[in-house]
Amino acid sequence: MNLDFLPSRTLTLYLAKLFVARIAAVLVMLVLVLLMMDLLSQSGKILEAGNGQPQLLYYASLRIPQLIARFLPYAVLLATLITLVTLNQNSEVIAMKAAGLSAHQVLAPLVLTAAVISAASFAFNEGVVARATASLKAWQAVDYGPIPPESDVRTNVYVSTGPDIMSAATVLGTGNAMRMRDVTFYRRSPEGMIIQRISASTARYANPGWTMTDANIFEVQGATSRDVPSITVAESLAPQQIELARVDPETQDFGRLSESIDRYRDAGRNADELRTVWWHKMSGPLAAILMPILGSIAAFGLARSGQLFVRALIGMALGFAYFVVDNAALAMGGFGGYPPFLAAFAPFLLFLLIGETMLIRTEE
Repeated sequence: MNLDFLPSRTLTLYLAKLFVARIAAVLVMLVLVLLMMDLLSQSGKILEAGNGQPQLLYYASLRIPQLIARFLPYAVLLATLITLVTLNQNSEVIAMKAAGLSAHQVLAPLVLTAAVISAASFAFNEGVVARATASLKAWQAVDYGPIPPESDVRTNVYVSTGPDIMSAATVLGTGNAMRMRDVTFYRRSPEGMIIQRISASTARYANPGWTMTDANIFEVQGATSRDVPSITVAESLAPQQIELARVDPETQDFGRLSESIDRYRDAGRNADELRTVWWHKMSGPLAAILMPILGSIAAFGLARSGQLFVRALIGMALGFAYFVVDNAALAMGGFGGYPPFLAAFAPFLLFLLIGETMLIRTEE
């Protein structure tokens, strides 16, 4: 038996090209179908805001990176099954094993290709997807209206200041230059009852407090309202508190998320959710490496035995089970049920052991 991990350069290139072509085909198919469905559901809202075809294309350009990032592991799983089933039906797997290759050597080119795809996926997520997600959420926060020019945009922010609550649809800028849009301030009694609601289209940091311009004050007790040119509220609320109030890890790359975690730790706040996502930014792309191992059950066994279809279904079930367990572990890590590192990497390690066990027991 040949003990080299990649015994043949020709065979490695043949399998890698076959695998990459099928990944690309499946991914393009998934992205196009899902993008069409998404546009059908969102195009009405986009056009209602006075937009046209350029804005629809812009929306598609922001959604495509998200769809690629989310469904790349599924594409690798389906491409693995298609590739291995085809090789099995054409007796190419039998020929490779007759030449002395083990099951791991047959899968090695696919795993190596998947490792390259994982590295590219990580770079793509950090360089493209995080920015596209931040831009899309900022655009959706203004109901597909004019996009704020600032790059540091937070959406749907809620923060408490004593018994009172302040909310804003959009927060722009940082530090003393921070300002809000579509702001609502709820003044509450010590018992927690709302006694006054103040709403305004904009608010700026007045150091101290926040000056709400063209505000409307609604008195709950008398059910009366009045308009005022400006009013300053929440004098104890600092911009730093708002920066910590809502951190969306999907809109931040690896470096910025690390800084957010450090700010949470310095403020004495629980950062388990952010740390879980931080670790998952590394473990998530590894799913591509796992798919050829989980789908390998479709490569072996005689095609004429009638069990090839069942083997393909088992491989697909294992792949989708991994995604279910991964999402469940991510949720558990988010509210402290699991340590962040364990929540991010345990599903990968678990299904890696399951795949290797099945591969060894059936073929090695």
